[in-house]
Amino acid sequence: MSPRSASVNEELRRRSKERLLQAAVELVGERGYEATTLGDIADRAGSARGLVSYYFPGKRQLLQSAVHRLMHRTLEEALEREPRTKDGRERMARAIDAILGLARDRPVLMREHMAGLLQAEGFVPCPEQRRLAELLRDTVARNGSPDVDSDYPRLRALLMGAVYAALVPGVPMPVPVLRAELFRRYRLDWELGVPPDAKASDGTCDTDLSRFFATGAAPGCRTDGQSK
Repeated sequence: MSPRSASVNEELRRRSKERLLQAAVELVGERGYEATTLGDIADRAGSARGLVSYYFPGKRQLLQSAVHRLMHRTLEEALEREPRTKDGRERMARAIDAILGLARDRPVLMREHMAGLLQAEGFVPCPEQRRLAELLRDTVARNGSPDVDSDYPRLRALLMGAVYAALVPGVPMPVPVLRAELFRRYRLDWELGVPPDAKASDGTCDTDLSRFFATGAAPGCRTDGQSK
């Protein structure tokens, strides 16, 4: 049997890493951070346990990369769903709804992610985070910002603050209230994006996470609820 080519080996490594990212968000979302071990993640991904350490310095870095992947692909999906639009106000509304939607739909995962940002190692830059930042910067620019370098960090801080407020144990703020505050801040009409009372037929996808971690084209969404 001839040895595998370098391109085949690279593809196998990429798929292995993406399975680890998906397993991390699934398990932490189900069990919480402390109850999830690196061994659990490797087992769920069907990978050798040594591969986790090969790709990531530790569990916290793995989780941050995994959540940032989920965030950037969720945001990408929201911005590009049909009907596609170049309207800056609509894209800002979709961005806000996408991030707040993660806090609403995946509270355990997002709470653990936010808690990790407050630990000693804090924010860990990674390729997944950079892709998320690029999408948010583009959203700010398309919304007509005269100073993206100042307005992008402000949007990021406002979204992080809203997610934190939605997830505080015992005293969470309702997502519609947080949405209303952000929409007022950016002078967006309530009907833009996906209002909280929108029906499932608005084109949102099902809850299968695999589309966010697949190699290749960006995830898409069809109005029949199936990913593509």
